[in-house]
Amino acid sequence: MKKLIIAALLVVGMTSFAQDRKERPARADMEKLTPEQRNELMLKKMTLDLDLNAKQQEQMKQVIAEQSAKRESMRAERKANQEKNTGENFDMRTKMMDEQIAMKNKMKSILTPEQFEKWNAEKEKQQQERGDRRGGDRK
Repeated sequence: MKKLIIAALLVVGMTSFAQDRKERPARADMEKLTPEQRNELMLKKMTLDLDLNAKQQEQMKQVIAEQSAKRESMRAERKANQEKNTGENFDMRTKMMDEQIAMKNKMKSILTPEQFEKWNAEKEKQQQERGDRRGGDRK
């Protein structure tokens, strides 16, 4: 009887930990924002995190706007490819990697070495969290 009670307590304890999640904004709430509002929020967050000066903020504003436009076009392209059911995954992934390389080079030219390291560490942390949410460690 003791073992049964202990086992039941363990199960209840484990499930309570399994339910504990970080609060993050719902996807529906994020989609209510206009692209300009999302860009502005991203710029403000980067300014706070990286302590950007006015010149860097202007440069980042342009970079964020470009990235946002590219992301929207890639999203539309991916949706069209899914409807057509074409197997262009390799081309799309190659294009994404090229965009990431270009973004990293732009960030190196805009940020100081300390800011770049901080930005890079935050980016890696976000990728790790994204992988954890997907249920596996992807690299």
